[in-house]
Amino acid sequence: MKEAEQVGGGSSRVKVPGDVTAPLGFQAGGVACGLKPEGLDLGFLVCEVPAVSAAVYTKNQFRAAPLLVTQESLVHEGLLQAVVVNSGNANACTGERGLADARRIRQEAARRLGVPEHRVAVASTGVIGEFLPVAKLVKGIQDVPLAKEQGGKDFAAAICTTDTRLKTAQVSFEVEGRQVTLAGAAKGAGMIHPNMATMLAFLTTDAAVDRQALEQALQEAVDESFNMISVDGDTSTNDMVLVMASGLAGNAPLSPEHPEWAAFVQSLTELCKELAKQIARDGEGATHLIEVQVDGATDRQMARRVARSVVQSNLVKTAVFGGDANWGRIVMAIGNCGYPIMPQRVAVWLGEVQVVREGLPTDYEEEAATAQLAPEVVRIRVHLGMGEASAIAWGCDLSEEYVRINGSYRT
Repeated sequence: MKEAEQVGGGSSRVKVPGDVTAPLGFQAGGVACGLKPEGLDLGFLVCEVPAVSAAVYTKNQFRAAPLLVTQESLVHEGLLQAVVVNSGNANACTGERGLADARRIRQEAARRLGVPEHRVAVASTGVIGEFLPVAKLVKGIQDVPLAKEQGGKDFAAAICTTDTRLKTAQVSFEVEGRQVTLAGAAKGAGMIHPNMATMLAFLTTDAAVDRQALEQALQEAVDESFNMISVDGDTSTNDMVLVMASGLAGNAPLSPEHPEWAAFVQSLTELCKELAKQIARDGEGATHLIEVQVDGATDRQMARRVARSVVQSNLVKTAVFGGDANWGRIVMAIGNCGYPIMPQRVAVWLGEVQVVREGLPTDYEEEAATAQLAPEVVRIRVHLGMGEASAIAWGCDLSEEYVRINGSYRT
């Protein structure tokens, strides 16, 4: 278990692995429908009561049918009771038929649960440009078992594509003397880039939260987490982060006016950061997680841009994979951030070794710098010397295995 810093009236604890069914009121399940050659490929997440819900979506202009249908559901009243997710087929670039298929899946899920269709969200991930095998999914919706702990594990497995591990976490903290839990399951390993990625994340909480406040909190959390990771610089058609709040913890609805609002936002952000790091760590073919911390920026936006520029540089990523302490690639990426910087003030560290001071190389030992690239987590720190703002981004190294996986994705 990993402890996060104290927030609000109690301590926030990030637990890995987690279980999306840990908050009160949630069940889940997964089943194999035959969309993938093997393994679970249909996930069901269900709340026993209408849950206040919010979502953020990919900025790719080829937004997939299931995202459009989920937006239809949320616009109606902002309440959901179920999410149906399939892997193996993205239902993207499928036109009117794709929309009709997504609505059919929503309809069948609503029928099974006995809830209005607009209280069901749908999501898909997988190959773009192929129609959904609707008959298989309809049967799967009827067959998928719903449960607590095992159901959460099966749900996390069912949403995976090229992932090599499940991505789950949960957080607990206190509101008004009551324990409140947030949990999440995510998928993603390739086509990952700021402004969302080929990733899906489903978050649950038993906190009572005002709807508009939940939308605000989710956007803040996503900006600090999923929008700060990059694997390969590509943003998918199907990305979505969705949160459901059952309210069964029994607290007064959280909003910016609530004295423990900051505790909720920080806990949600910690949960999203943990899931985002798990996605970056599982980048296709990756052998290292790269963490880039930028300090000394003039404002937060600049710090984020510089951190992203470094973490998404293919030359930095390949240097980390090859164990080459080539700091020149880091300063190159800093210089490409799109913001005016002052090179004579820039400092760079590889792990504990400072390799650049005032824009010039230090008298470091090459072996010591190279050793900083050996751990599973490679840390790069940049100080711009221009202000007080900071940001952190996460990514991974780039190996031959990434090319192999993506050169034969459909075959």
